[in-house]
Parts: sequence; structure tokens; C-alpha cells
Amino acid sequence: MQNEAEKIAYIKRCVREEQIPYFDEEDFSFFLQKNNGDVKATIYELLCIKAEDSSITVSGLTTKDTSAYFRRLASRYKTYNSGVL
Repeated sequence: MQNEAEKIAYIKRCVREEQIPYFDEEDFSFFLQKNNGDVKATIYELLCIKAEDSSITVSGLTTKDTSAYFRRLASRYKTYNSGVL
């Protein structure tokens, strides 16, 4: 069983936090607790947040929008109800 620090390190790697920083250290603990320690659900939620429109326009210069990239990553961690009706 992983401890919280190991889980957070894994979550950071999966949400590409080193390449594209977005969250504060406290955010990882908060969302992990919010998702009852479920790493997969935490990754999904953080990637959905990161997928918000991220383009910036300043003085006519525009940065690339990375939201589609993070939505694709999030789709890997989405849970589906596989129950029988």
C-alpha cells in the first residue's frame, strides 16, 4: 500500500505537473482526500481542471491551448458504470 506522499508523486507524474505546472502542493492533498484516497479519481479530476481553456492572449501574442491534450489524458482515468440494468 502506498503512503500519501507516494500517491501524490504518482498523481503529479500522471497529470504532467513537472512539464506544465498548474497546482499548488496543498491541492494534491486536498483533491486526494476529496476523492477518498482514490488515485484514479483524483487524477481524472485534476486533469479535467487542467483541461480548462489555457490559452492566453497578451499584446497580440497568443499561447497554444492545451485543453484538448488534458481532456485526452483524463479520458484514460474516467470510470464508467459497468452495471447491468
